[in-house]
Amino acid sequence: MIGRLWALDPARDGDWDELYADQLPRVSNFFRYRVGDHALAEDLTSRTFEKAWVARHRYRRDLAAFSTWLLVIARNVATDHFRRHRPMAPLEEAEGVSAGETPAEFTERRDDAQRLARMLAGLPDRERELIALKYGSELNNRQIARITGLSESNVGTILHRTVQALRAGWPQ
Repeated sequence: MIGRLWALDPARDGDWDELYADQLPRVSNFFRYRVGDHALAEDLTSRTFEKAWVARHRYRRDLAAFSTWLLVIARNVATDHFRRHRPMAPLEEAEGVSAGETPAEFTERRDDAQRLARMLAGLPDRERELIALKYGSELNNRQIARITGLSESNVGTILHRTVQALRAGWPQ
């Protein structure tokens, strides 16, 4: 499938649909990690795909993979959003409670999500963005380096230190 995606052209409507379906979860997760608000993440995801659709004829596969190009647009949308707004509140309640989950398990999971959101909100913007790209968008360090302009080793070092700091701050 990945080889097929590489051959797709976002300027062709049929290819756009396939690329959109493939990349939607990645972009959406990036924003969920980045802004911590599900509704806002959906709005920013929509804005990203709208901008990509308008600019799809300018995409150059010789410069970057479509996913990288799209996440650069998403990153710019996030930057624009944060320039216009103050940081958002912590993550809302976790979604999708399964039928077998007890109220105590739900509360613990929600509290953990809120605690993590508060910890992420306390990070500097650069570290929070790298965490969002790594764990929200599931990118590897090389892809993150291309998007951010940092070296691959610098991305790995910053992520390692940030995760270590988050673990150290997590109550036992």
